[in-house]
Amino acid sequence: MSHLKVKVDQKLKDEESLASNVGHQKIYSKEAKGRFATLRIWAVFALLGLFYGLPWLQWDGRQAVLLDLPARKFHIFGLTLWPQDFIFLAFLLIIAGMALFFFTTLAGRLWCGYACPQTVWTEVFIWIERWVEGDRNKQMKLDKAPMSAKKFRIKFTKHAGWIIFSAFTGFIFVSYFTPLNDLAHNLFIFELGAWEVFWIFFYGLATYGNAGWMREQVCMYMCPYARFQSTMFDNDTLIVAYDEKRGDPRGGRKKDSDYKAEGLGSCIDCHLCVQVCPTGIDIREGLQYECIGCSACIDVCDDVMEKMNYDKGLIKYTTQNNVDGKPTKLFRPRIAVYGLIMLGLVLTFIYLMAARVPLHLDILRDRNAIFRETNEGLIENVYTIKLVNMDEEAHEFLLTVDGLEGLNMELEQEKIVAQGGEILDLPVRLQIDEADLKQRSTPVFFHFQSTDKDGLMIEGETRFLGPRQ
Repeated sequence: MSHLKVKVDQKLKDEESLASNVGHQKIYSKEAKGRFATLRIWAVFALLGLFYGLPWLQWDGRQAVLLDLPARKFHIFGLTLWPQDFIFLAFLLIIAGMALFFFTTLAGRLWCGYACPQTVWTEVFIWIERWVEGDRNKQMKLDKAPMSAKKFRIKFTKHAGWIIFSAFTGFIFVSYFTPLNDLAHNLFIFELGAWEVFWIFFYGLATYGNAGWMREQVCMYMCPYARFQSTMFDNDTLIVAYDEKRGDPRGGRKKDSDYKAEGLGSCIDCHLCVQVCPTGIDIREGLQYECIGCSACIDVCDDVMEKMNYDKGLIKYTTQNNVDGKPTKLFRPRIAVYGLIMLGLVLTFIYLMAARVPLHLDILRDRNAIFRETNEGLIENVYTIKLVNMDEEAHEFLLTVDGLEGLNMELEQEKIVAQGGEILDLPVRLQIDEADLKQRSTPVFFHFQSTDKDGLMIEGETRFLGPRQ
């Protein structure tokens, strides 16, 4: 077990013990500015831009991304997925899980700091809070002040902004399942369905509660990722760390003083790294499971070092081995294994998508009789074939059967045409002379071949049953 994992696990136990005895205190995070803060802002705009923008896009006369549950169809631009395509969703989830392992082992909690929905929406709520209440000092002063008309107005404005944003978020969430135009029309004429109202309210309330009230508590106490991340860390994982050898002993000093002669390190003990931390930790105490890797402490510390004319990097992205003065290995067996597995999964997913046939076939035997004898003395089996056309276009098919010589097929319709997205039920009768049956159960194969699209075909196997031989 690595030294890094031991520290995180011990910190986890200490924090759980402390949490049972101390109530939660609101964290007032100071705004940080710098290259990492800029990256977070761009990440927020990019990710929320996707979430709020996709439902507005149109594709071939329909919403580009629509998870149509009543019709059991998922439209993703030009691709339509059905319940029969569940394997693709399974592959995507497995790839996402493997990517989490890969990037966490390589770069720590990069996901948490920049792309996690909790982080992204909390950032927006903090922007609204700062815009209404002011910076960190003003917020603390306002909360300590007794209730007044001014304080009520400010708090009401902040929460109104949060609620409006949350309600809009819930509305957009539901628009992925109900077409946006229909949802907006029904909203304005007050004819929303019960489930639509429930999910708008539920998702909006979850956004308001998690991003507005709970914030870092979701990361610290509710998110399972924070609990098992230490199992994916090793001493070569990139983490946000404080250079204790350079920074200690800490202490205040004048800008132009010779701090080394005074027996001090580079850290001026300004506590700004603590003030900008969204989870309220002191990074100088070492790696802690509450750290989400947002790098706000790096930005503010670099700014202080620049003002003091010191070298930057007192707090930086580094590895535990680097902190301990040991060489760091960026590429190591664990990274290679995770990377190869993820590459294999991605290539398999691409192959399956390329080889996907937008047809599905189910062959159901008549349950009323195993077989029957016709007036002509033939042995007959009756089937119901369900052909699902998962393409967006209609297709005409030619149906053939093989597996038994002398087998005759009767259809109730002359042409087999399946509209786009249609589930076609085809009653089929197979008949054969008993003398041509060599055994009681014989495999037979139905073949559907499109007459208007080359390469579009599917086959299904069933059994033809007859009397005992």
